[in-house]
Amino acid sequence: MTAGSRIGIIGSGAIGGFYGLMLARAGFDVHFLLRSEFTAVASEGLRVNSVVHGNLHEQPVQAYQSVADMPPCDWLLVAAKTTSNTELAPLISQAAAPGAKVVLMQNGLGVEDELRPLLPDSLHLLGGLCYICAHRSAPGVVEHQALGGVNLGYHSGPAMDTESRQLILEQGTGLFQTAGLDSTAMAELSQARWQKLVWNVPYNGLAVLLNSATTALMGNADSRTLIEAIMQEVVDAAGACGYPLPTGFAGKLLAATERMPDYLPSMYHDFALQRPLELHAIYAAPLAAAAKVGCAMPRTEMLYQALRYLEQRQP
Repeated sequence: MTAGSRIGIIGSGAIGGFYGLMLARAGFDVHFLLRSEFTAVASEGLRVNSVVHGNLHEQPVQAYQSVADMPPCDWLLVAAKTTSNTELAPLISQAAAPGAKVVLMQNGLGVEDELRPLLPDSLHLLGGLCYICAHRSAPGVVEHQALGGVNLGYHSGPAMDTESRQLILEQGTGLFQTAGLDSTAMAELSQARWQKLVWNVPYNGLAVLLNSATTALMGNADSRTLIEAIMQEVVDAAGACGYPLPTGFAGKLLAATERMPDYLPSMYHDFALQRPLELHAIYAAPLAAAAKVGCAMPRTEMLYQALRYLEQRQP
């Protein structure tokens, strides 16, 4: 990965804003496709107030309101919510240079499977698993509390053999490493996505349902017991689907969460702002995969049903 590679950011909220700014500061040619935040970012630039990296400000920013105005990009980082993937597919195709690498920096299971048929066969599709505590506090302003690593896995595309795919993954991880961020190539993308669900399934849903951040959820015996039980359901479902997770993985996530700053997951912010919740990717898809192999996830299913109820009641 060279500093001359052109990178496009599609979805410039907390995730796209953070990674895009870090890459731009590292010398990469970064282009941001924005909608509601275009005016603010075009005039004021991007800000990341980071506990880890300090207060960062990038201005001017190469910002665009229309994909037709963007130059073709060698790498496209898709950081928009999974709820908008169908409408994003034409934008991705239009913004991509020939043979571009598209990285879905999204939560959930099966997101690449659902997007793949909507993209040209000539594009490489990768999954990007972001381990970060960040949220957007205002248009063009990101609050970064902790972490920031990105793990990449190859999903599909013209690279058919293991060596070619590994080379692309190393190029991608090199991109983030140059920006001072941890990044690792994942041999099995589906397993990596199940691993991330072990955290996302309990904390995202319970933050909404119980109106609580991680410190309160971990500090109460009842909610902590529930978190552990939901985590174990996800671990068991992953194993049943053919993706066994490391021994003691749930316990390690619990311990890591206790060390984190108090954090409200992304679904909490989506619910508070009356945006669509990523219920399909984070709940419905893993529940369906588990049901297909005869693995029950009763607590996860109850959490999903309660979240659907709350979403349907929103104005």
